Amino acid sequence: MTPMPPGTPGTPQPDPSSGRWSDLERPPLNATALRKALVRPGTLWSSLDVVEITGSTNSDLTARAVKGEVGEGAILVAEEQSAGRGRLERTWTAPPRSGLFFSVYLEPDVPVERWGWLPLLAGVATATALSRAAGVDTALKWPNDLLVHVGEEERKTGGILTERAGDGVVVGIGLNVSLHADELPVPEAGSLTLAGAPAADRDPLLRAILRSLEQWYEDWRGAGGDPGASRLQEAYAAGCATLGRTVRAVLPGDREITGEAVAVDSDGRLVLATEDGVQKPVGAGDIVHLRAARGE
Repeated sequence: MTPMPPGTPGTPQPDPSSGRWSDLERPPLNATALRKALVRPGTLWSSLDVVEITGSTNSDLTARAVKGEVGEGAILVAEEQSAGRGRLERTWTAPPRSGLFFSVYLEPDVPVERWGWLPLLAGVATATALSRAAGVDTALKWPNDLLVHVGEEERKTGGILTERAGDGVVVGIGLNVSLHADELPVPEAGSLTLAGAPAADRDPLLRAILRSLEQWYEDWRGAGGDPGASRLQEAYAAGCATLGRTVRAVLPGDREITGEAVAVDSDGRLVLATEDGVQKPVGAGDIVHLRAARGE
């Protein structure tokens, strides 16, 4: 029997409001192909799971790590997050399959005081990968945001969140890939598509980010977590859009420090040069907001 072409009367058609392929612009990730490409002997990555929807990949992977259900190099990816989180419990939302929402579990065998470099390392790795794989220049806003240009505007397209999990750390990355202007959660947000990325295929983007993350992590770990010897500090400074700008650090208790961001020190802190000639380092855990100074 010759099959009838799609749309022929009497032919059952898929429900456009349901099903994994209901949005052909945003196909699902290919978990099997991703595992084959990434989870291999001799690599960092030990497992990879893709779920349709969850509250937060960070929360889920942290719970698994604490229970001893996963080892270092576990990757958890969600097609949609209903309760994605950023720093200070800020929410992160996006339509299903419109971005990359994933977490990885790491057990760095370096001094714990150097673990604070992990979100900065993840930023460098992600920005490096996106510049190559997506063809979009990506900058870093200290401490954990990924920025792209949409027209003349600098907008946030991604963020990074790290959390302790038993003997290790869960690093979560959220990235807007194919969001259109009317889908943005706030006007200041962006996406790779709005930034002019020629393609929004998430599979190669995820592979590129994870391979870049593995390379930077292994170099940093091989240097004992030393950000200088691993060239991580240099790379972060080179890609950090915050440096050279006058910013206002909002601290708990409505305290503020305003100054020019002049460096990222060996502890990953942002160094602000104030008007009175004092250089004050500010740690990521010390601030509530980092904003452009008034008039900038």
